Amino acid sequence: MLSIGNSTPQTFFLTGVPGLEDFHIWFSIPFCCLCMVALLGNSTILYVVITDSSLHEPMYYFISMLSATDMGITISSVPTTLGVLWFNARIISLDACIVQMFFLHGFTLMESSVLLAMAFDRFVAICNPLRYTMILTNSRIIKAAVVFFVRMLINLMPLLLLLKRLSFCAPNVLSHSYCYHPDVIKCSCSSIKVNSICGLVALILTSGIDIPCIFLSYVLIIKSILSIASPEERQKAFGTCISHIGAVAIFYIPWVILALVHRFGHNAPPYVHTLMSNLHFLFPPVLNPIIYSVKTKQIRKAFLKLFPNTE
Repeated sequence: MLSIGNSTPQTFFLTGVPGLEDFHIWFSIPFCCLCMVALLGNSTILYVVITDSSLHEPMYYFISMLSATDMGITISSVPTTLGVLWFNARIISLDACIVQMFFLHGFTLMESSVLLAMAFDRFVAICNPLRYTMILTNSRIIKAAVVFFVRMLINLMPLLLLLKRLSFCAPNVLSHSYCYHPDVIKCSCSSIKVNSICGLVALILTSGIDIPCIFLSYVLIIKSILSIASPEERQKAFGTCISHIGAVAIFYIPWVILALVHRFGHNAPPYVHTLMSNLHFLFPPVLNPIIYSVKTKQIRKAFLKLFPNTE
């Protein structure tokens, strides 16, 4: 089997909704609607932040970065998913799989970094407001964006390059309508110990650092808010964090559950993998623009300027 896996082109079979293949065309309707909402909402946030000079502040720069990564995640997963739902185009080569994983996992890792930066932004704004503009300058924000990209490359490239050394044996059926690293390495008929260790190290160096740092930021933020004498000021200060808390929750909770399902849920029904994968990669891009447009007054005003008749 090893010789066959090495001598033939390595291909994989994507999966839509297991057991409901006859209804794929119907599933594509809500999927397309959600993708359109995600792309329209995030592109609108990017547009208003770029064009509205009143939004040229650190907080809104980070929100625009979040929108850019959300758009990247959506665009990375849409082609193969629609190919499966519309045309039953399930076959994908290993090289195409690696390219998709680079963008899909890459934007996911960068979004985690952006959420950490946004937590730091809220920490400085609430705990040290007088030095806010001195600490979060435009040059430092640009440097932070470069660091996010380099950090992604350092964590992701070894995982993808190590895939080339593996041998894959038929049937290579994946659990999702896109390529997901833990799902791909399970199809290997050679040792994946090194791949698994590198994947665990990458997880620890990203979410394993980001989640505790975000939690620590909010511990310090809450401590600072509780020291404010006025109840109205406390409510106002905490209100500026609500959107970010929502973005963190809808990003990390499905991610952690999906990772646990892949690691421990071997006996789980196939639709569980499908549901969690869609929650992880589709909900944040859809919900983040809604959360920030509703809960952030300045962005809501910028939106209303685009549609003056709605005022």
